[in-house]
Amino acid sequence: MGTVYRGVAASDGVAVAKAWLVAPSEPSVERVEVADPQAEWARVERAIAAAKEELAALRQTALDKLGEAEAQLFVAHAQMLDDPELTGQIRQAIEAERVNAEWAVKSVIDTLVGLFDALDDEYMRQRAADVRDVGSRLLRHLQGGGGASLADLAEPVVLVARDLAPSDTVQLDPAFVRAFVTDIGGRTSHTAIMARSLGIPAVVGLGDITAHVASGQVLAVDGSEGLVVVEPNEEELARFSAQVERQQGERSRLAALRDAESVTLDGRRVEIAGNIGTPAEVAQVLAQGGEGIGLFRSEFLYMNRDTAPTEEEQFAAYKEVAEAMALRPVIVRTLDVGGDKGIPYLGLPHEDNPFLGYRAIRVCLDQKELFAAQLRAILRASHYGKLRVMFPMIATVEEVRAAKRELEAAKQALREEGVPFDEDIEVGIMIEIPAAAVVADRLAREVDFFSIGTNDLVQYTLACDRLNERISHLYQPLNPSVLRLVKMVIDGAHAEGKWVGMCGELAGDPRATAILLGLGLDEFSMSAGSILKVRDVVRNTRYEDAKALAARALEADTEADVLRLVEGLRS
Repeated sequence: MGTVYRGVAASDGVAVAKAWLVAPSEPSVERVEVADPQAEWARVERAIAAAKEELAALRQTALDKLGEAEAQLFVAHAQMLDDPELTGQIRQAIEAERVNAEWAVKSVIDTLVGLFDALDDEYMRQRAADVRDVGSRLLRHLQGGGGASLADLAEPVVLVARDLAPSDTVQLDPAFVRAFVTDIGGRTSHTAIMARSLGIPAVVGLGDITAHVASGQVLAVDGSEGLVVVEPNEEELARFSAQVERQQGERSRLAALRDAESVTLDGRRVEIAGNIGTPAEVAQVLAQGGEGIGLFRSEFLYMNRDTAPTEEEQFAAYKEVAEAMALRPVIVRTLDVGGDKGIPYLGLPHEDNPFLGYRAIRVCLDQKELFAAQLRAILRASHYGKLRVMFPMIATVEEVRAAKRELEAAKQALREEGVPFDEDIEVGIMIEIPAAAVVADRLAREVDFFSIGTNDLVQYTLACDRLNERISHLYQPLNPSVLRLVKMVIDGAHAEGKWVGMCGELAGDPRATAILLGLGLDEFSMSAGSILKVRDVVRNTRYEDAKALAARALEADTEADVLRLVEGLRS
């Protein structure tokens, strides 16, 4: 029998392959006294410039393979290299101690990593990986090379490492990397996030798996159960190999649903759409059979720049998406910043509780010129496709009315200029605050549709920071309290003849599909990789059975009870 290790289930799937042990990427550094500190600082400046050029290339690779959300990580790393606090400490160490650039960089990075590692918050501790990756990149350039790449693997392997830097994972070829196995990390670590984006099974947080595995040993990995078996015996190998074969067959079966209708066994038709951050991601949605764009996160157009995008720049992006979708619907969410999405040039204040602060529609209604430019761009692009506009983080009826007044002002200005746009463009709002769910019947009179943002709705309903690993057990999207709010939203909208979509992560969770169908959800929008899985559940479910399941779920006591009901339906 093989040796069994258990860790954090970070990315679903099963794999069997030989281990490939990733050597630590941290370069060796010695302390050397120097005669010319200024020359050493000049070396650091050249290394920073080279590292930023490399990060720009990695950002483009991530954008092409994974989308804007993952690509933003490399933008954050480049911004770290521009941080005067970091560079100032490095320069001070060189000049005060008269040491070589490598030693100064390593000393400062080690100190910062130690500070992050000492924090109580698990999510913040995992951000030490960002600092470590930036430091390693600088050191490699100071020592005359860009470092080893994992992009040149030539045979299928399971990567085994203490951790994997984002710059490593984004270059990997899924055809050769069958799974990730790491000593450290959690479900919010970059390794886990990248693995899920690439569709690669992963088990993280195994402690010291690198000390117990040698390159060439056979590993069986179950990313759904957080299980790793080193040198499985014949029986275990046969069991895992059978799972891998079923997994491959399942992928082929799902691929055949690309052009199939999203309709239940008894004729209930729903729409399954994709979420995007940039025009480049439209291709991924269409390749997976997406029937529309249920969420265009327009804030990504505002990131990684020193000033807000102009009306023309935004118009070009919205028009590109509208034309690429060829009259399929596209919902553009207006600027949603604040919380965990800071944009320096907007002058957002530091807040003790930013998720409850100055963000999203609150910023737009305050900075009206910014808002007007975006609304004009959306309206102008609506002439070239089927665009809809959606306002985020609505809490009150007054906010909806204020946003609609700004939209009407933009329309009137365009009419006076003779600029064509869709006069009947649909207007919707995000329902992500419990207060909005409670008055959904009133809000429905103000708009054409709702889209439920479950990521925030869950954390606001259960008072649970979704990025905090310490209380992750409380982040329960299928908690009956959340489901009751979803039902309230759908009923309130339908009573006014309005439709309801969902664009949070719950929409892409196949375990939730039947319940959401039964609650009456009209549209599901998700990451491209989940579209076929959700369509498969829809096509194999009777709407009448889904309604009965949803009714029982609303009466359940716990999320665990709800999940048991779902398993009962599947069996």
